[in-house]
Amino acid sequence: MENEDPLIVRVGTFFMVMGLGAFVLFVTSDIADQVDFDYLFIAMLLLGVGWGFRRKKAPPPPAGRFEYLRKLRNKNKGSEKSNQK
Repeated sequence: MENEDPLIVRVGTFFMVMGLGAFVLFVTSDIADQVDFDYLFIAMLLLGVGWGFRRKKAPPPPAGRFEYLRKLRNKNKGSEKSNQK
């Protein structure tokens, strides 16, 4: 299996998708001139819970795409410091 996220992160994603769906229902009810704020509050609750669960996801490992540029920058900073002394 390619996606190795923990179950809690997947549940967080589910809650966020459901929150977005509830927000779409709120916007649709507003367009229909029958505003139902329950959808807005449910959307805010689901998005908040989902965001809280998704925060537990580990950050991705560094890709190393700009490693050469970082080395050059650090090398230049080191030579500037030695030139200033």
